Amino acid sequence: MTPSQPITITIALSGLGGYGQEYLNELLNPRYAGRLTLVGGIDPHPEHCARLAELRARGVPIYNTPADFYRERSADLLIVSAPIHEHAPQTCLGLQHGSHVLCEKPLGATVQEADAMIAARDKAGRQVGIGYQWSFEPTILSLKRDIMAGRFGRPQRLTTLALWPRSQAYYARNTWAGKQKTAGGAWVLDSPVNNAVAHYLHNMLFLLGAQLDRSAVPVSIQAELYRANAIENYDTAALRVIVEGGAEILFYASHAVSERVGPVLRAGFAHGVVHMDGLSERLIAQTDDGAQIDYGIPDNGVRGKLEAMLNAVEHGAPVTCGIETARSHTLCVNGAQECAPITPFPAAHIHEIDSAEGRLTCVAELGAALQACAQAGRLPSEMGVAWARAGSVIDLRGYAQFPSRPRPGTTD
Repeated sequence: MTPSQPITITIALSGLGGYGQEYLNELLNPRYAGRLTLVGGIDPHPEHCARLAELRARGVPIYNTPADFYRERSADLLIVSAPIHEHAPQTCLGLQHGSHVLCEKPLGATVQEADAMIAARDKAGRQVGIGYQWSFEPTILSLKRDIMAGRFGRPQRLTTLALWPRSQAYYARNTWAGKQKTAGGAWVLDSPVNNAVAHYLHNMLFLLGAQLDRSAVPVSIQAELYRANAIENYDTAALRVIVEGGAEILFYASHAVSERVGPVLRAGFAHGVVHMDGLSERLIAQTDDGAQIDYGIPDNGVRGKLEAMLNAVEHGAPVTCGIETARSHTLCVNGAQECAPITPFPAAHIHEIDSAEGRLTCVAELGAALQACAQAGRLPSEMGVAWARAGSVIDLRGYAQFPSRPRPGTTD
């Protein structure tokens, strides 16, 4: 941007590598010239940023931490694309310094972090968006409006399957991947459900929300958690969530598979069904009277959520995915961890293969087993799968602290 151009919104970006580069690419797009300016990049390891030289050439200062940034500067909007355990602390810090915040998904690791973020937001009088991009996307919002209007009748069961292979290098890429806690003791609860495919569990909760900017509130969860990789947390999960009003949500996710499948969505209602296959990702609804509605393909980019936050800063426009909206997902993540111990897959079922992503740790026939579960609407233990272990049902009503009770072998 040139000095003669008006600067309307100042932005700081925390996280210049990984997914943060998606935000950076958008922020540096000429379409935003005159509307925003990037006043700071924040990253303890900026050398991982592919556009670092360009940032320096543009005169964008680089800081190690948000605290370092705020000691020298301010920003209308802080974008947090840092590790999961930094989401809540950095969001609260940005709010304390008067910034609106766009925090990448998930909002954090625990419900108490969500509640602290809500308190900080209300005290600051600013807006916070959580970066589940589908919840800002016209395709999803159009479908949600039709659900809210009763076009398909009462929701009955929503099911999503997301099997995304992740290599051994994926788990070695940083110090917190696959961990329940960081080395410093902060909860991270990294898993498919709380990271790579978190979008799709959140999406089902979001679609059933009674308001456009709210998700359905879970009242109970039953989870089965499994592990094939040499990690602390789980890489495979099957969840059953019951939400207020009685609708059932089923979610199947794994990184310990050899082939990618999904997201595959089926949303069943009293008078219709909505489908999304894992290839086209096109949302198609069919009603009992024979009508078919093609909602299109949701956009997976960052532009929608960035535009929403720019409008919030400029005009006070409401944000469709805020902290309360995303809290339902975090509530499920916390409840799932308490349903049962993580079950290791039997060694005889585990094998390693080479792929384009690198070396994969896979479980034989796991993908087929989870697809069969999704079709039947049952958990693996209910299908008689040899390696499956049933988890208990956790009541989530009034759940406000993770963990809700001491965990075996810990002093929490």
